[in-house]
Amino acid sequence: MADVTRRLLELLAQLQTGRRFAGQELSDRLVVSPRTLRRDVERLREYGYPVTTRPGPSGFYQLSAGRTLPPLVLDDDEAVATLLALALLGSAAPEQAADHDLGVAAERAFGKIDQFLPKRLRPKAIALRRTMEAARTPAPAVEPDTLAALGLAATRHEVVTFDYTSREGRTSRRRVEPYRQVHVRLRWYLLAWDLDRSDWRSFRLDRVGTITATASPFTPRPLPADSAAEYLRAELTAPRDRVIVTVAASAARIADALKLRDAEIEALTATSCRVTAQVDSFEWFILLIALTGAEFVIEEPPEFRRRGRELAQRLRAASAVPKE
Repeated sequence: MADVTRRLLELLAQLQTGRRFAGQELSDRLVVSPRTLRRDVERLREYGYPVTTRPGPSGFYQLSAGRTLPPLVLDDDEAVATLLALALLGSAAPEQAADHDLGVAAERAFGKIDQFLPKRLRPKAIALRRTMEAARTPAPAVEPDTLAALGLAATRHEVVTFDYTSREGRTSRRRVEPYRQVHVRLRWYLLAWDLDRSDWRSFRLDRVGTITATASPFTPRPLPADSAAEYLRAELTAPRDRVIVTVAASAARIADALKLRDAEIEALTATSCRVTAQVDSFEWFILLIALTGAEFVIEEPPEFRRRGRELAQRLRAASAVPKE
């Protein structure tokens, strides 16, 4: 299916130039036989693309005008993945989100994606859409226009300005070179070089105000880490403590229990794993691991082991039978 999809996309790229192609010329360009070309043209027609053909010595292939958004050329797995992505993105919409929120836009697209699929995929898409639910996990609202404006500025290497509201509620005017937009922990962040502070900064996009493009170009700088996601994750965990525990449970089981935590899980055997995490509370993480029901050993740091013993003493005291 991947080869067929690739051929169809190459065929579309040729036809979307608007010119007429003789059959042999198009076959040569695509390195396919005339028979394969005819079959692929028929597939495009089934997908809703109006390809005009004329047989004979003076025959040609041409994509007719008048269709601005033909059906998407997706295979079965890609259609399912698209629906899943829209469902998950829509589940992050806040309860009282505005119509222009990213999650709400995803919900709207989820409700009509089958209209843009080939006929043969529409029944499957409709069935999936009617029977699929994603548990709502509200996240701060981000407007699609914000993501689009910053993406365009980063691609063009153009300085932008915007008002930014800090965690404490203070608003300041920022002038930055935008580089990457990163999604982590249900939030969207911008990694940028702050021109007024001469340093890398990350900005939560739900706190970014109206973005203004300045038309001032900048020369791209090397990222401060191997990836923007790596830099942002390190920044978010910088004030925390690194802990390591060995758990008598499979990596898959612990990964499910810690799915909302920033943790590295290494399988040691089929029934044991090592967890490395950044935490802001030793006690809270001990309880989180303990609630998995699996035996575990605190490896490091020593302070983590000491705090674990103190917590155990408090729990034993709290659960002791009162004296008469």
